[in-house]
Amino acid sequence: MTIRVVVADDQALVRMGLRALIRTEPDLELVGEADDGAAALALVRRERPDVVLLDIRMPELDGLGALRAITADDALAGVHVVMLTTFELDEYVFAALEGGAAGFLVKESDPDDIVRAIRAAAAGESLLSPTVTRRVIAAFATRPREQPATHPKLGDLTDREREVLRLVGQGLNNAEIAERLWITKATARTHVSHIMLKLGARDRVQLVVIATAAGLS
Repeated sequence: MTIRVVVADDQALVRMGLRALIRTEPDLELVGEADDGAAALALVRRERPDVVLLDIRMPELDGLGALRAITADDALAGVHVVMLTTFELDEYVFAALEGGAAGFLVKESDPDDIVRAIRAAAAGESLLSPTVTRRVIAAFATRPREQPATHPKLGDLTDREREVLRLVGQGLNNAEIAERLWITKATARTHVSHIMLKLGARDRVQLVVIATAAGLS
């Protein structure tokens, strides 16, 4: 299956590099580029790609504004947004994750890591390793900011699902959760799927944000 990708960044050199990289992969197809947030949003609505690589800082409409518009549009539910940042702990990263981003990539990432991230996003997988997850949580937990409210559907989870959510919040993948709870990987995957359904989460990264807000991580 071909993964359709949109690239949005106001730096021509960044777009050129990502364009060249995507075109070298037989399973990736670049369906459009944009140099500002408004153009990116229009492009995404027209093309409905599988993955959008979206710069956080852009003119006209910044990446966070474009992200919120994409995630609020039911017609774009199948679009996975990966934010592009200059630094791993960009001040807007946590806001991006809260807004429904599938994860984030540092622009200077190794090309192989970028390709893997695109494929992971298209598959609905997490783009945050346990180490990066903990760094993001630690960095933003100590900053003075308005804390997000506890998810209203948290009470619908079973005790086991709350435990799984806590482990997801710590950045554990399904295999690690299975090992920790003495269950099969398939069972762990099923628990995560049920939790996402109950909480209305678009992906695993949103579960990390929900768990952090609830103090479960």
